[in-house]
Amino acid sequence: MKKLALFFVLIVIVSCGKDPDLIVKGHVKGLKKGTVYLEKEQDSSIIIVDSIFLNGPSEFELKSDLESPEAFYLRLDKKNSKENNTRIVFFADKGVTEINTTLKNFVQDAKINGSKQQKLYEDFLKVITRYDDKNLDLIKESFEAKKSNDSVRIEANNKALDNLVKSKYLYIVNFAVNNKNSEVAPYLALTEIYDAQIKWLDTINNSLTPPIKDSKYGKALEGYLAIRKSE
Repeated sequence: MKKLALFFVLIVIVSCGKDPDLIVKGHVKGLKKGTVYLEKEQDSSIIIVDSIFLNGPSEFELKSDLESPEAFYLRLDKKNSKENNTRIVFFADKGVTEINTTLKNFVQDAKINGSKQQKLYEDFLKVITRYDDKNLDLIKESFEAKKSNDSVRIEANNKALDNLVKSKYLYIVNFAVNNKNSEVAPYLALTEIYDAQIKWLDTINNSLTPPIKDSKYGKALEGYLAIRKSE
């Protein structure tokens, strides 16, 4: 019994002494008081992994266990503000990720320095933002066409919107296939084009390298495709 008790004590000591897989640190310029949360998705819900209340200093450090690279959220809950659900999305790997931003533009001003997956994700966002901006322009044009009851403009605009969506989806498929050795590929399939044709999702899934297929998002994409095909 003494040996068994000693064994469990050693397990506790080892567990307590384990360094975190991920450290997220940085500062929020202009923040005087508020709570910064580190979050991630788990079982279709967003859970809080770690948090820190700041009162004066704007520097923060948050920690998490991490088995493989995945997307996290950095959320700011500002005191005396209605804007309490602002989230920065970033891709993290083991080690340190540094996020510096401002209180005024928490998401837009975020500068993230960390994993190679984050760099790839940022490359993707640079292009996809142009698609989103074009989409907003077309929506505005559609509103104006309907307001003036211009059937020709309405039809042309609807066609342009359809073509833009198809072009955007094809870009995402090609981006994922060209980066089949990154966890970002299945993540984009699940978050950006989950409602795409099965053949496009299959194209991404079949291109993934074995390590990525065995990752969190690789397994999730495989399971999601199985559900889609059974419907």
